[in-house]
Amino acid sequence: MEARAIRKHIRSSPKKVRRIINLVRGKTVPEAISILDFMPQRATEPVQKTIWSAFYNLLDQEEERFNQGEVVIKEIRADEGPTFKRYQPRARGRAAPIRKHTTHLTVIVGVPEEEPAAEADVA
Repeated sequence: MEARAIRKHIRSSPKKVRRIINLVRGKTVPEAISILDFMPQRATEPVQKTIWSAFYNLLDQEEERFNQGEVVIKEIRADEGPTFKRYQPRARGRAAPIRKHTTHLTVIVGVPEEEPAAEADVA
């Protein structure tokens, strides 16, 4: 079973967010949150909130019981959002462009599927 959470228009560039999400990709949710707690980057807060949101979405839709410590981040990606374009005055009456990037963050969490035990062929 899987659940998804999307957070849009994060005021940080996708390149900065990807540095953070590469460390938590494939980890369990409690492990990922503990890693993000000790990171100094500003973009860790929206990443944590999105992971928690996906985790609680999974709890809401799941009818059967499962171990909450085994929920894994199956997919996490940071896509580029719209860019705010601003201008800063420079020398001799010129203007220099400033681009303020935004990020769309998608997190998919799920419970690992239990594979049925392989039955030995009796010949």
